Amino acid sequence: MVEAPAPLTWGDLAEIGLERLKRGGRRRVEALGELGVEHLGDLLAYYPRRYLDRSREATVGELQVGEDAMVLATVEKVRAIPGRNRRARVEALVSDREGAPLNCVFFNQPWRAKQLRPEMQAVLYGRLEEFRGALQMTNPVVDLVGNRTGGIFAVYPMSAKASITTWEIADMVAEALRRCEQRGIADPVPPDLLGAHELCGRFEALRLIHNPESFADVTVARNRLVFDELLRMQLVLVRRKRERERAGEGIAHQVDRALLERFEQRLPFELTAAQSRTVAEILDDLARPWPMHRLLQGEVGSGKTVVALMAMLAVVCGGGQAALMAPTEVLAEQHHLGLSELLSSLDGGAGGLGGGRLNLGGLPPVSLELLTGRTRAGGRERILAGLASGAVDMVVGTHALISEGVAFESLGLAVVDEQHRFGVEQRAALRARGMTGGLPDVLVMTATPIPRTAAMTVYGDLDVSRLDELPSGRAGVTTRAVTEARQQPAVWERLRSEVAAGRQAYVVCPLIEESDKVEAAGAEATYDELRAGELAELRVGLLHGRLPASAREPLMASFRRGELDVLVATTVIEVGVDVANATVMVILGADRFGIAQLHQLRGRVGRGSEPGWCYLVIENPSPAAQLRLQALVDSTDGFELSEIDLELRGEGTLMDSRQTGRSDLRLASLRRDREWIPTARRAAEAICDAGGPDPVLAAEIALLLSDADIDYFDKS
Repeated sequence: MVEAPAPLTWGDLAEIGLERLKRGGRRRVEALGELGVEHLGDLLAYYPRRYLDRSREATVGELQVGEDAMVLATVEKVRAIPGRNRRARVEALVSDREGAPLNCVFFNQPWRAKQLRPEMQAVLYGRLEEFRGALQMTNPVVDLVGNRTGGIFAVYPMSAKASITTWEIADMVAEALRRCEQRGIADPVPPDLLGAHELCGRFEALRLIHNPESFADVTVARNRLVFDELLRMQLVLVRRKRERERAGEGIAHQVDRALLERFEQRLPFELTAAQSRTVAEILDDLARPWPMHRLLQGEVGSGKTVVALMAMLAVVCGGGQAALMAPTEVLAEQHHLGLSELLSSLDGGAGGLGGGRLNLGGLPPVSLELLTGRTRAGGRERILAGLASGAVDMVVGTHALISEGVAFESLGLAVVDEQHRFGVEQRAALRARGMTGGLPDVLVMTATPIPRTAAMTVYGDLDVSRLDELPSGRAGVTTRAVTEARQQPAVWERLRSEVAAGRQAYVVCPLIEESDKVEAAGAEATYDELRAGELAELRVGLLHGRLPASAREPLMASFRRGELDVLVATTVIEVGVDVANATVMVILGADRFGIAQLHQLRGRVGRGSEPGWCYLVIENPSPAAQLRLQALVDSTDGFELSEIDLELRGEGTLMDSRQTGRSDLRLASLRRDREWIPTARRAAEAICDAGGPDPVLAAEIALLLSDADIDYFDKS
């Protein structure tokens, strides 16, 4: 009896070239290559972008002006119109099945004149406008579909370079599925796991995603394929985490909890419940023999610094060293000042800083230093010698902490603030400083996760602590978006009235990406203009990144003492600046900033008992910028804003250095499919605890996720 051939694995599919298909002619194979589709596996995983229901097809007359809409239309005529400065445009007149006309205008896309030809059918997706009495779409997404009939059909992602239509792709996919049907496609997920979550088989999922009979079919298929993507990723992360734990490469710190309780009792304020919970989680991690890798998410003003200090003290009092790395000199200086003040309060104000040791009265004496790129040569040599000998217990710094010549005697904890501002290699370099005595524990902190951070968090390779509780007595912030010139006088009137009442304000200059020098010049121009105009009667200071530390530190001290009414600044004040008396934040050119930056800047006000005001002054907002700004107006919850940011910007790629753009996940969305993430995580843990994935699934992971990609993610 002849045995039936084994089902096709993903590795088998990756070895079958597209030219093996009857419809795989040279032109189509080359066009699909432009789309990144090289073999049968790629083709089956080239999922539709959207679906069109021919039985419920929208007509132009049913569409609403101002809304994003999709319509199937026939091209009537096309013309290319040359323009000045290469701003050529292509105009296409199309009509729906009832003959209703729709104008489509494409700017800077001259190739559309060749792509669109009379009598061709296309799916158009864009915002419906009215221009000179006619309905129009500007730069709509175009998918060439051919003369498709029937119910629901798939619309595939297109590319300007790839001369292939969606129906040609659909025909090739259909042939590939037919050719696979006899042997079937191997399903490496255990049947009991599929049954527990009501998931269909893999071959059925691939068939339904490409050729559904209903939108319910799409949901069934999508659930299974999303689960596969998330499970593969989770298996990698769980395996790596288990390996680290088994290896025991970390440092099991001797945590003196009684000592830390005495420290807490001497603080000039009471910890929130969230801070106490988070400190306990971190201390548990520090006592374990494997390296801590914990993300501390704290709302703006929630008290991350004191949590970090308690973790640093726990390590230092056990004989190790601790480092806090910040992305800017201003933030590093603010952290150094904040930690110094907290430690000085315990020392009764008598301890020496900057080379001295703080005698904390019953607690071991602690040495705290600041190391940045502008630390003078003599001070730098002294600090480096202290780090190498162990005489320096704690250091706060910038990238200077990972520069050549920096070596720690026994680095036990690396705290990285605003971790999304550092590259992966930079964070790995800091961690590597403690290799002599085992890998140091790492605590990364952020106030508003950006999409990549949110992605890492939900995948669970980091243990997560959340400070979701603000200290009592905070009055909060009201945010307003200001778009018209006639609205702006009210902003300056509010600022002046707050100053008249004894309070202070910030004015943030528009973001300029060219260079620090250009941004500083822009800030100086804004400062001069405001001093001569809206802020003429007030005491105004100027702060930007090119200001030397010798001028910057006295300026900030003067603002903290209330000797300045207004601080005009660039984004150097984005994080770490804490002046409770400041109640107004005016952000000029707010449409140039991202959600995370705006939320951080807004967090500089409303930190005391008086209510804060944040004005987002808008210059020329794009639709995307309008959505970002409205999110800030509607919410002051940093966690909610990070989810909105994730949706607006996309989660980015997880496995290499690209921060935004297409995701490694073809179907799964960290926002839309969030309920599947813990499910996949639990399944991955169960599989790893039972001995690991079977050979088919292990081979699939090795094929789809390279070692280099996994190493990169692991280092982050």
